[in-house]
Amino acid sequence: MNKKDIPFLLEGLDTLFPDAHCELNFASPFQCIVAVSLSAQTTDASVNRVTPALFSRFPTSKEMANADIKEVEELIHSLGLYRNKARNLIALSKDIEERFGGELPKTKEELTSLSGVGIKTANVVLAECYKVPAIAVDTHVLRVSARLGLTKEGDSPETTERKLESLIPKERHIKSHHQLIFLGRRICHARGPECENCLLSSRCYFAGKKKSTKGK
Repeated sequence: MNKKDIPFLLEGLDTLFPDAHCELNFASPFQCIVAVSLSAQTTDASVNRVTPALFSRFPTSKEMANADIKEVEELIHSLGLYRNKARNLIALSKDIEERFGGELPKTKEELTSLSGVGIKTANVVLAECYKVPAIAVDTHVLRVSARLGLTKEGDSPETTERKLESLIPKERHIKSHHQLIFLGRRICHARGPECENCLLSSRCYFAGKKKSTKGK
């Protein structure tokens, strides 16, 4: 796909996933950044199982900044890398309290200055909490974008983000981001992608290559 195929892409995504949305549960910008931080290398469903108890005990950055790390670890121990995640949650909460007066910042530069917060997490917070157009690149978006031919295999998340944001209209960034994630989770799996069920396959680089290989 290239720029001329974007209308086809957006129409296909709208047909496939008209109600695509963030699948993490949270009730505030602080809870959003916590949930997204916890979602690294695990599923949203797994995060949603631990956050009710976590948010009940530490609903804001003020409580989390003063948390005992062992208690946080216990609440999130079912998640991968839970020790590192617990340490980062407390550190970023202290950053929010000490540097931003307890209010989560609203710019990418400030968000990524928080302990353990990368560009992907910052983009999710900007889009979900502040409605700032952004495309957060996770493993699904990275894989799907390359397979469709919107980016190149081996492109970094940062390069992928720049390319997608230049190709997709700004007003569609948030919606298309969720739709690309849904595409990766529900159809374009890392293993065994269901190309036959994808409305984009007729112009998909990966599907075309797969069909060509099968025909040999």
